[in-house]
This record gives sequence, C-alpha cells and structure tokens, in this order.
Amino acid sequence: MKCLKQVSNMAITGSGSLAISFSVFMILAAFLHKGDTAHHQSQNLATDNVSVIEGETATISCRVRNNDDSVIQLLNPNRQTIYFRDLRPLKDSRFQLVNFSDNELRVSLSNVSLSDEGRYVCQLYTDPPQEAYADITVLVPPGSPIIESREDVVSEGNETELTCISIGSKPAASIRWMKGEDDLTAETTVEETYDRMFTVTSRVRFSVTKEDDGVPVDCIVDHPAVKDLLAQRHLEVLYKPEVKIVVTYPDGLTREGDNLDLTCIAEGKPHPHQINWLRVDEDVPPHAVVTGSDLYIENLNKSYNGTYRCVASNAVGEAYDDYVLYVYGTLRLTIAPDRLFLFYPNMTVIIFTAVCMLMFFLIIILFFVVVFQHITTKPI
Repeated sequence: MKCLKQVSNMAITGSGSLAISFSVFMILAAFLHKGDTAHHQSQNLATDNVSVIEGETATISCRVRNNDDSVIQLLNPNRQTIYFRDLRPLKDSRFQLVNFSDNELRVSLSNVSLSDEGRYVCQLYTDPPQEAYADITVLVPPGSPIIESREDVVSEGNETELTCISIGSKPAASIRWMKGEDDLTAETTVEETYDRMFTVTSRVRFSVTKEDDGVPVDCIVDHPAVKDLLAQRHLEVLYKPEVKIVVTYPDGLTREGDNLDLTCIAEGKPHPHQINWLRVDEDVPPHAVVTGSDLYIENLNKSYNGTYRCVASNAVGEAYDDYVLYVYGTLRLTIAPDRLFLFYPNMTVIIFTAVCMLMFFLIIILFFVVVFQHITTKPI
C-alpha cells in the first residue's frame, strides 16, 4: 500500500494531468480487488454426499477452512434456508443442530423419507458467495422375497421353474440363485413403479435328478440397505425304484438239495407299489413260494438253473435286478476199488507214525519217574 501511495504522488506531482491520475487509480483498484478475491478464495467450503436408509437419520456437515467470520447457512433442495448460523428459520423439527462453530455447521435430519431426497446447499456469505453441494440419497430396503415354483413336485429328468420376486426397493435389488452349493443362471427383469421404487423378478429353469430330492434352492437378495435376505424352497423329486436282490440263504454255492431264499430290496419315491418275481425266458418253478419281496425255492436241482428277476414299479417307472442261479452237484467222497491201495497205505503210515511218537513220549516219562523214585528211596 505504501508503494502504491508513492507511485500515485509521483504521478500527480510530475505531470499534474488528470489522465495519469485516473490510470494510477485504476491500477490501485485492480490490485486491491485482486488481493480481496484471493483472500476469500482461501476460505475453502466443503461437504459430503450422504446415503441414508428410509426412516433413519442423515447428517449434513458444512465445513470451512480459514473462516474470516463469514456467515454459514444450509439450504434445502428448494433453496429454502434450513439453518442460518445456529438459527433455524425452517419450521421442520426433524432438522436439529448438531454442531455450530466458525468452521462447521452440522445438521441432522431424522426420520428421512423419499421426499427428502435431493441436493442440499452449504453456503458461505463471502463476496461472491461460495457454495458446496451435498446430495442426499434415500435407500429403501426391499420386502421379504417371494419364491414360487411352477410345480410342487417334479419327476426326475423333467425341467422345473422357480420365480423369485423382490418388491419395493430403491435402488433396484439384485437377485442370485443357489442350488445347494451350486450357482444357477437366471433371467431377471426390473420394473420401476410410479413412486421411484423398483420390483425385480428373477427366474431359473433346470432339469432335476433323483439326487436333487430335498436339496434347498435359495433366492438371495442383495441390496445396500439390507443384509442376509433370502427365500428358500426345497425340491421334491419323484424317481423310479432302485432294485437290489440279496441272497438270504445259502451263504456259499447253491447245490442240489439245498434251499434258496432271495430278498428283493426296492426303494423309490413314491415307494414301489408293486414287486414281481419272474424267471427270464422260462416259468418260475411250480413249488417256488413268493411272499411279498421274498422268493423261496426248496430242494434245488439243476433244472432250476436260470436268471431270476425282481421287477419293482411306482408312478414314475419301473426297474429290476437279476440273480443268476447255477445249481452245483452234491459233494461226495468216492474211491475207486483199484485205488484203495493208494488210500489205505497212506493212512497206515500216518497212524503208525502217530503211535510211535506216542510210545516214545511214554518211555521218556517212565524213565524220569523211575529215576526220581530211585533218588528219593536211597538211604542216607
């Protein structure tokens, strides 16, 4: 300032002209304006965007660095003043002062609704005024998802379809599917309603096997306003029987004269309503007894050889298992007359050897008995 004053005095005394004086005045005004503007720009005004769940509380913070006692105020999206310094002109008691100082105006808004969404203005009364903007985004969590199936019960090998609906969220929810531990690929549609809310519909289609019976299918809804939101449906799959023939008797080979007892084990969904025994390409022996799932044949002979089949059926289909019967001859020990001399000499050697060993041990024992008696009866 002192330098500028000297320049002004020199211009006036040197020439005395009005033009030169006016030029110096303009230079001085420009310099002062530049200095004042730089001073105001050093006052940094800042705020942050806010995301809040509907019904909860949002907080807006207007922050100033290097404040020179300029006034801070907060305006709503309609440019109405909510707070002027620490005063609230707006008659909405949901707005409450949290903090006021030279460097911050912090205001809370409770019970937030969709109508509160928009751009709020932090304003600092400088020349010119400074503004910073805080966008409030209201999140609306979706309701509980609804899962529906095209059919309650499905037969193995057929395709089933499940639909999951998430209603009334903002922003739109995302839906993913899992069958047991496996991810499923879905078709998803998003519909925006009149009140800026979204409805999401997701569908999955897949073929089922009997292993899918009882497996859970989960519709999982992801949304920034809520966690762990899902709907679950357990699959009910019908499948044809699984059949197995178990030999109850005998434990080993089947021979002529033996009895045979077979049991047919059949499991399915629904449970098999019919179990039949038959002999492939031939009739079942006339005296065979069928009791439920058991087949009993007594006094076997080789004419009974063949394939025996157990057939089980339910509403889905039928299945069978086979047992191949082969009857062996009876076990007999026969020795031809011309080979008796091979049999009996061998037996004689065995018996003779056993007798000799027995006599040897008896003699040894007798020897020790005599020696012991001799020692004990010898006079002292």
